[in-house]
Amino acid sequence: MSILNFFRRKTSRQIAKDRLKILLISDRVNCSPEMMELIKNDIANVISKYMKIDTSNMDIQISKTAVANSRNGMKAPVLYANIPIIDLRN
Repeated sequence: MSILNFFRRKTSRQIAKDRLKILLISDRVNCSPEMMELIKNDIANVISKYMKIDTSNMDIQISKTAVANSRNGMKAPVLYANIPIIDLRN
C-alpha cells in the first residue's frame, strides 16, 4: 500500500457503498446501522491499542449461520472482521 493511498479521502461513491453495506447487514440481523457503526468503532479502538490498523479499509459484518448440533436448523449471529494490519506494535 502506498503512503498516498493511506491519506486519500474516500469518494462519495465509496462512502455510499459502505453505508449501503452497513444497512443491508444490519437489516439481516435486526441491528441498527448506528449500532453497527458503534461496534466497528469499538473494535477499531481496542485493536489500535496493540497494532496499527487501516480503519478506512476495515470491514465488519454480522450474519447468521447454522448452529452446530442443532436439529431444528437454528441460526445464530456471527461476527466477521476483516481488519488490515499496517504494523505490529511491541
